[in-house]
Amino acid sequence: MKRTLLLVAAVVLLLPLHAAKKAKHVQTEREYWCSLAYQMAQPVLENMAKGELQKNMQTEFSPSFDNRDRSVVYMETFGRLMAGIAPWLTLPDDDTAEGLQRRQLREWALAAYKNSVDPDSPDYLCWGKAGQNLVDAAYIAESFLRAWDTLWMPLDEVTKQRYIKEFQGMRKIDPPYTNWFLFSATTESLLAKAGAQYDEFRVNTACRKVEEWYVGDGWYADGPVFAFDYYSSYVFHAMYLETLQAMVDAKANTRLDYQKYHDRALKRAQKFAIILERFISPEGTFPVVGRSIPYRMAVMQPLALMAWYQTLPAELSNGQVRAALTKVFHRMFDVPKNFNEGGYLTIGFCGSQPDIADWYTNNGSLYMTSLAFMPLGLPADHPFWTDAPESWTQVKAWGGQPFPKDHRWSDDIRTHDKW
Repeated sequence: MKRTLLLVAAVVLLLPLHAAKKAKHVQTEREYWCSLAYQMAQPVLENMAKGELQKNMQTEFSPSFDNRDRSVVYMETFGRLMAGIAPWLTLPDDDTAEGLQRRQLREWALAAYKNSVDPDSPDYLCWGKAGQNLVDAAYIAESFLRAWDTLWMPLDEVTKQRYIKEFQGMRKIDPPYTNWFLFSATTESLLAKAGAQYDEFRVNTACRKVEEWYVGDGWYADGPVFAFDYYSSYVFHAMYLETLQAMVDAKANTRLDYQKYHDRALKRAQKFAIILERFISPEGTFPVVGRSIPYRMAVMQPLALMAWYQTLPAELSNGQVRAALTKVFHRMFDVPKNFNEGGYLTIGFCGSQPDIADWYTNNGSLYMTSLAFMPLGLPADHPFWTDAPESWTQVKAWGGQPFPKDHRWSDDIRTHDKW
């Protein structure tokens, strides 16, 4: 009897512990996205706000890295990270855990923007030292275009003028006959929107070449020859749309009807978003093909962009896109060794895989993975976050459920020079 009473007492004592375990907070999908975005951004921005990124960043370079100035790693890290998290930083301040982190990142970012163009700062970036600078000047410009009122307008006038000078200085770099045309166009369109002197020819030539390189069904060739890789994701859809929108915002009057070009480019991006969603397997994987695959989640940029723009095509619901992207995030980032001991990304696709790097890859390049975080720019009460999760296309197809047929898509907007 005494033994029974002791057992009962032990069980009663354990009950509160069991209840406490059951009451443990389960992370929401948005909380997971925010925690991952903060993990990625914090070491970069906290250090750069203090002018200590170049002192403290634990860098890594491709085993076949070329002979360019290795200081490009810092410009790549900052520009690409900011292009991805800029939409998130546009949300208004609040006292939630997310809001406090977001406010801190924004404060660090504004200080980092100032340091990046201050010649007296230890974190002054390597503007104009290498052709690569044109690429990452464009990602910095893209971050401003994505958060104009939040990240560009609050800058002091000296800093703005320094950026204008640095962006204009990119004209000495002759871009190769590829997606690089859009890097020139992005910086020039920002200058137009800022009311500064810009090069109309660089913008319009990029637009004309992109139109020539469009191969149909949402895909762009990277130059005159088509390559089966993800450069339609990494560069073409987003930077083309943003260049065109910036020229509309600037009320630029040139031969091109930027609004019509934009409307057509948006439809192409919507079609490509459908393709990307179909690439996501039931297990949260997607085909690993082409160059620059260590950019990881940047493959999903057009899908994330359409969600943030609130222009997902009718074939894609908020619930299925969020569920699919969350599954991919987990599949990729729940694997160890995506981050090094200093908290910076490692070279790889799913973990540390340095041998898959291209000759131009360093671990700053990899911050393009942040481009998939753009839906964080939608508030927490937006349907993207509150709608129930839904099965995405491949889950339905491989699960024996009805799923929509795919079909060829073609342009229905024609453009002509205005004069």
